[in-house]
This record gives sequence, C-alpha cells and structure tokens, in this order.
Amino acid sequence: MHKIIPHLWFDTQAKEAAQLYTGLLPNSGITSATTLADTPSGNAESVSFELAGQPFQAISAGPYFRLNPSISFMVACATAEEVDVLWNVLAEGGSALMPLGEYPFSRRYGWIQDRFGLSWQPMLVDGGQLQQIITPNLLFSGDVCGQAEEAVRFYAEIFPDSTVGFISRYGEGEARMERAKINFASFTLCGQSFTAMDNGYDADFGFNEALSFMVRCKDQTELDYYWDKLSAVPEAEQCGWLKDRYGVSWQIVPEQLDRMMAEGSPEQVKRVTKAFLGMKKFDFAALEAAWSGE
Repeated sequence: MHKIIPHLWFDTQAKEAAQLYTGLLPNSGITSATTLADTPSGNAESVSFELAGQPFQAISAGPYFRLNPSISFMVACATAEEVDVLWNVLAEGGSALMPLGEYPFSRRYGWIQDRFGLSWQPMLVDGGQLQQIITPNLLFSGDVCGQAEEAVRFYAEIFPDSTVGFISRYGEGEARMERAKINFASFTLCGQSFTAMDNGYDADFGFNEALSFMVRCKDQTELDYYWDKLSAVPEAEQCGWLKDRYGVSWQIVPEQLDRMMAEGSPEQVKRVTKAFLGMKKFDFAALEAAWSGE
C-alpha cells in the first residue's frame, strides 16, 4: 500500500481531469467517486484513481486554490514516442514551460502545464527497468527558494524507509536567482520516489492547497506523530490538512477513511463528512463513532 498519495484540488473538473489522466498510461483507471454533501463548498465530488499503478485522489470543491508548477509530476518513459504521445495530449489547451526537445539530462523531455493547471515532465529514461513511472517534483520558489536541500533532509528524517539520493548543485552563473542552490535532488519517503529543486528563475510558484500529499495512518498514535512533526502554520489546520514550514500542504488521514467514503451508505458518508468537517486534526474514535452511528 502506498503511504503517501497526491491529492489534487479542482473547481469543478476533478472527474474530467481524472478521466483524461487515466487514459494516458497503462495500468490506470478511476477506482471510486463519492459526493461529499453539505461541505463549505456545497456538494463536493471526490474521485480516487490510479496512474501506472500509483494512487491519486482529486476533489471538485470550488475555485479556492489553483494548481501551479510548484509541484509537478515527472513521467518516466521507455521510448521517445511515449514522451511525444503524452506531450501531445497534455498540450491541448495547455502551455509549455520547457519546450519538448533534447536536453543534457534526457534525449527527449519537456515540461508542460495541462489545461486544468497541473504540470507534468514527460522524460525519456534510457536503459534499465522503470521502477516508479510517476515521481512528484517539488519546486522551491520565492521565500523558500534555496531551501530545497534542507526540506529534503527534513522530510527524510520524519518518514520511515527514507533516503536522500543524488544531489546536483547549480554551477557558477547557472541560476538567475542567487538563493537557488540545487537544480535537482532525488529522495525517497516511505519507499516512494520524489525529486526537488530550487527555482533558478525569477518566477514565484508558491506551494498551496491545490496539490497536497495525503499520509495514510494506521492509528491515532501514528497520525499524531506526523501531525506534530509537519504542522507549522496553525491557521492552516483544518479537516486533516496542514502546512509545513516550507508551505507544502499535507493531509494526515486515517487509512480506513477511503473505505468509509467509498463503501459507506449515503447516511454513513454524510455522518463521517459532518464529523471531519468540524475537526482540525482527525480523531480516529470520533470518525468510527460517526461511521457506526453512535
């Protein structure tokens, strides 16, 4: 089971976006769709799906947060043709951030923001077996530019089964932003691959709630641990959401919450939704009580 799951926030397009993304890669598909009634955004549609075997979640919950390139997804491709197919689909109504072409690190690569605002980096990976097709990439910009390496080491200390891998630094004059230190870092959290970099250009793509990472916890003790380690902005704490010291949003959630929302009766889903909307940090016992109708 994946411990950390990317979560995407849309105005009204969660299901439409999930349908587009699941058509891009093999071993992909929508696994469930649930309507959360009477939320602050009205009725919100929550969609769970998999891309290349990796779970994602998305929600249509109003125009409050907008996706930007601060977090993107690198997609490892075995052939240049695969890169081109992905690029052509994602480019429809989207915009190129780095044009498709040959780069020192890949013979076929591009960085594209699709029509829903989500950013992708399809890349040809020569040789070897592809272990993880989709890898989240964190771009540290603005006030946190220059803190990518610090953040990588911070996360690796918190999550088990974590490592800090290859780190590449900007050479003299390579970055327009003086604060930018590293142009690439690879790391794993709970055995899952991530990458990070400082933004070397004069563009402020700040982290926000439009793209968060859900951490699924087996019990209240584990949930309390991650909450205490990561939460750094008290006013951002709501419904299991928090922000860390770098502005990245996380959702610290019970692992059984997915089952409750996907398999529950309309009344059970309504009770659980009402219960967690009143919480900051999730309370396992209170959610179970709402589920059982106590």
